[in-house]
Amino acid sequence: MNDILDTYDSVSLDEMKRVRLMNRIDTKYVTTLPVLIALLQEAKEAYRVQSTGGLSIMPYYTLYYDTADSDMYREHLRGRKRRQKIRIRRYEASELSFLEVKNKNNKGRTEKIRIPFHADDAAGLGRFIGEHSRYPWAELSQRIENRFSRITLVNRNFTERLTIDTQIRFHNLVTESTCLLDGLVVIELKREGNTPSPIVEILRRLRVHPAKFSKYCMGMALTDGRLGYNRFKPRLRMVGKMCGITEEVDFLI
Repeated sequence: MNDILDTYDSVSLDEMKRVRLMNRIDTKYVTTLPVLIALLQEAKEAYRVQSTGGLSIMPYYTLYYDTADSDMYREHLRGRKRRQKIRIRRYEASELSFLEVKNKNNKGRTEKIRIPFHADDAAGLGRFIGEHSRYPWAELSQRIENRFSRITLVNRNFTERLTIDTQIRFHNLVTESTCLLDGLVVIELKREGNTPSPIVEILRRLRVHPAKFSKYCMGMALTDGRLGYNRFKPRLRMVGKMCGITEEVDFLI
């Protein structure tokens, strides 16, 4: 992948500010590494790659919060269209961390609000959560860690951003279970609306279709056997097949 990405025109962090898309429509796709290689080869003319310090594949860390009874997970499991996620996102290369609240409305739009995260500012974090979440900060606890590597592409008109995540792995802080989704690729197209997108046609040619996928929910289902996951079974089986795992009993641990 690095060899292919080295042939791309790069986009700087300052230029990326033109396509922040904090209120947007997200479309996710799930595929495999061989398909990703083909996609990157085809997308070169239409996209630029974000590069920081000469690196185009960047390490990310996410820490998700939830209530004691996993209310955010269970709302997703019940199919609630209006839902929320609360997390800390750390950009490992720059060592910047943010506390983020992600809201999804019943029209499928995602709004992300965030502030710089400082562990010693409990009062400030509490105020932020109180203003932007229906969950009090005092009722939230750390649930699961997620690490992955990300490629970020931006179209040449700066109207959309494409994130491509590989090497996805989870560590549940409650059960101490871990899970590595080796070979899985999660692609997310982020844009203001359903405007024409070059990547949609490329994905269609590669027979990759939209697929709902929540890292938080998949990670929780895979690492906490006490939680229900019936609604997620089709996605879990799809992930297992792409990762070369054929036995459900081995996969859902």
